[in-house]
Amino acid sequence: MDLLALLYLMRLMIDEIRIAVGQALVEASDGKITLHQAYDSLVEPPDSKLGDLAFGCFQLAKELRQAPPQIAAGLSQKIKASSCIKSCTATGPYLNFTIQESFLGVKLLQSIQRGAYFEQKLTSDTPKTMVEFSQPNTHKELHVGHMRNACLGDALVRTMRYAGYDIISSTFPGDVGTHVAKCLWYLKYRNIERPPQVERGEWLGKLYSKGHLQLEDEEKTDKAETNKKQMTEILRQLEAKSGEFYELWKETRQWSIELMNEVYTWCGIRFDQWYWESEVDSASVAYAKELFKQGKLVESQGAIGMNLEDENLGFCLLVKSDGNGLYATKDIELARRKFQDFHIEKSIYVVDMRQALHFKQVFKVLEKIGFKEAKNCYHLQYNFVELPDGAMSSRKGNIVPIIQLIHKMEQMVKDQYLSRYAGEWTQAEIDLVATQVAQGAIKYGMVKIDNNKKIVFDMNEWLKIDGDSGPFIQYSSARIHSLCRKLGYDERSVNWSLLVHASERQLMQSMMNFHQVVIQAAETYRPSIICTYLYDLAKRFNLFYHECSIGQAGSEDLMRARLALSYCVGEVLSHGLGLLGIPTPERM
Repeated sequence: MDLLALLYLMRLMIDEIRIAVGQALVEASDGKITLHQAYDSLVEPPDSKLGDLAFGCFQLAKELRQAPPQIAAGLSQKIKASSCIKSCTATGPYLNFTIQESFLGVKLLQSIQRGAYFEQKLTSDTPKTMVEFSQPNTHKELHVGHMRNACLGDALVRTMRYAGYDIISSTFPGDVGTHVAKCLWYLKYRNIERPPQVERGEWLGKLYSKGHLQLEDEEKTDKAETNKKQMTEILRQLEAKSGEFYELWKETRQWSIELMNEVYTWCGIRFDQWYWESEVDSASVAYAKELFKQGKLVESQGAIGMNLEDENLGFCLLVKSDGNGLYATKDIELARRKFQDFHIEKSIYVVDMRQALHFKQVFKVLEKIGFKEAKNCYHLQYNFVELPDGAMSSRKGNIVPIIQLIHKMEQMVKDQYLSRYAGEWTQAEIDLVATQVAQGAIKYGMVKIDNNKKIVFDMNEWLKIDGDSGPFIQYSSARIHSLCRKLGYDERSVNWSLLVHASERQLMQSMMNFHQVVIQAAETYRPSIICTYLYDLAKRFNLFYHECSIGQAGSEDLMRARLALSYCVGEVLSHGLGLLGIPTPERM
């Protein structure tokens, strides 16, 4: 079964509007297209004036032995107006359907009003999936570059869960290795400061940068040999899990964990499972040696690994000649634990694009040593975050620390947008909204760019409330909340047939496609699709708001219909932002 057919089987037909249109297509084609095919082929037309849904007749061309435009013209004659379909017209190879306003109101808007729309499961029979994301290193400072991974992974987890996938979220921080030794070396032999009482994780990250640069500067001096011996001893103690440096590692590691938890709490990110590099370090080497004994690995020049040259993947080294493992060694042991601990059927690794070869080798080794789950391991690659003047580097210290960024953004929100409410709002509300808007700016900015493109971090651009930004969508949502409070929105019956203005239709068309967008984002692992959708919906609402008076609508019934329409837009914006982990302030 191909991937497209599998996805069709996983999707549930829950949209009553698409079902009704699909049934009309099945009848008009004399059963030559199935309801599932029709349902999944209905899309939003490129021009909203053409209709609410469009169906391409290409898939019928072979069976009917006609050109798609001829098929569309013929079918349009067979499909008559009904309680669902207002009109059906052929435009080239496409059939364009316009839906009755009252049908849209009852089947879509009423469902959104009552909340039932957002409680539907969109897929079935999905594989049990683990999404591993946000793999920061202890003893380094978390910076803005780490946020792309964290925000992308979290949005993916939220979106897939909403769609009905059985998801387990995990993280795999690096808490051992040379970077740790450099930090501890500087702390022991060069540092003259006392550890601070607060923000110790950030302070530790600065020591790592200083340690790296110091060791580099002294590489060709008479201190180099002593430094090398000290570094070797630190690594030995960490490997042996005993000694002064091991105890120092345990203490300082906790400082980094506190920093991670602070950032994750601010972001609203939680993991079902934490795996630690230190937990699989020794075990991974032992497992590789066991695989060698079983004849599944080979020895080459004193090292152990697997020859993958037939797959154009070179030699995957797992145990070096000095007996130490590598990242691939740890990832193979980690995968074994994931399969064993959670019986997952699919494993997604959110890791930057530099690790593409690494994961190709790891997945191939897993396959060859007998894990059937290997075929469902997937490396979700993403590009880097850069500053306007170039790439960041923890080693060089030219980074934007994430805690510093958070505080600066929150203060900018207060200064630029919320200072006018001083005395009117409580300080607690100002602080809350500042945090929510900063979250919207960072998370949306990190997710809106497609995974394979670079992000150039620009705080001022991300905080704008009049462009493609999280705060703009949050502001649109807050405006709707304010409108509903001011005009006294309630859920009384609405005459939906009154919503005939072009901008009203565009809003309904857009909301009708929310679940299709969510499914596409979940299936393609691209939450950026949701960002594009939400931005477009917010723009459409602002156009509607300017073109269609609500308070002065001309009649009570039309005012209530437009207010209910606005409320529904607010609900879709709120739930859509929620899939990205972005809160919606009640007012801004």
